[in-house]
Amino acid sequence: MAEADPKIEKAPDTVAVEPAPETEVEAVEPKAKRGLLRPLLMFGVPLLLIGVVGFFWLTSGRYASTDNAYVQQDKVSVSAEVAGRIVNVAVRENQRVKKGDLLFEIDPAPYRIAVAQADAAIANAQVELQTLKTSYAGTGADIQAARDSIVAAQEDYQRQAELMKSGFTTRARLQQSEHGLEQARATLQRANADAAEARSKLATGAAVPGENPQIAAARVQRDQAQLNLSRTKVYAPADGVVSQSQRLQVGQQMMTGLPALTIVTSDQSWIEANFKETDLNKMRVGQCAEMSFDAYPGLKLKGHVASIGAGTGSEFSVLPAQNANGNWVKVTQRVPVRLFIDEKSSRALIAGLSSDVEVDLQGPCK
Repeated sequence: MAEADPKIEKAPDTVAVEPAPETEVEAVEPKAKRGLLRPLLMFGVPLLLIGVVGFFWLTSGRYASTDNAYVQQDKVSVSAEVAGRIVNVAVRENQRVKKGDLLFEIDPAPYRIAVAQADAAIANAQVELQTLKTSYAGTGADIQAARDSIVAAQEDYQRQAELMKSGFTTRARLQQSEHGLEQARATLQRANADAAEARSKLATGAAVPGENPQIAAARVQRDQAQLNLSRTKVYAPADGVVSQSQRLQVGQQMMTGLPALTIVTSDQSWIEANFKETDLNKMRVGQCAEMSFDAYPGLKLKGHVASIGAGTGSEFSVLPAQNANGNWVKVTQRVPVRLFIDEKSSRALIAGLSSDVEVDLQGPCK
């Protein structure tokens, strides 16, 4: 049977011979890969570790960072300089305003009346001045009349004295003539005194030369009334965004000096970062800094150290910490550092936003 069907005998020989070379190739390739992987692990991993350690060694102490940092902007508190009832509110919350824009208005009626009263006071002072001038002019006539009376009384006294020597008059008549002369002299003295008083009332002081003091005082009163009237309209002192305007309500009574609203001047922002006191050894004004913001992931801005605070945060707090003997625990203090932003932000920076700050202690910005 085997000789009659030779294909059955040859088939196993062919299948057994052909797979032998493939098995040898597969055995060689893993050995080659293991041979390359061994030196890579032996030398590559230590070199990588050395590089990582070297990087951290070279950069350790170069940067000072903190997440206790916040965006700061100038805030102007606006209040009324005169008291009164609010009759008009021209702004709303978060509205952007420019310097000189009307914010709100206080009832001007009482202050218009004050201006009218000041005008009346000026007119009254002018009338009194004219009266003084007339009185002073009248004192001149009184003086002249008194002088004439003295001349007449002097002549009468001399005549009576001559008659007394001849015996043609009485002693009583001579005494009456002498009394009349004394009265004429006293009248002249009173006229001179009245003239001096009227002249002093017409005089002007050194502070306001050439103007009567009563009129000057009335004019100052009018200027004050006019100034108060102009202050019934409150305008924006700077460009910015209106905030905390909920206190502005029509009909509400506004008191002098009471904060009415706040204008946040967003044209310039800076970062107030509170660094640990242990980070200040190498920190200097002018060193470069990088800021990132929790509100805007991916936004990073360049800046520099503008100034370092003169005291720790606790030093300027309302109730500074008092460390008594026996319970004293040393706490690392925080020092406020102001950093200016050197780049224009692509997103609006809002006062109070949280920020992460990293300062390069190697040297000043180039």
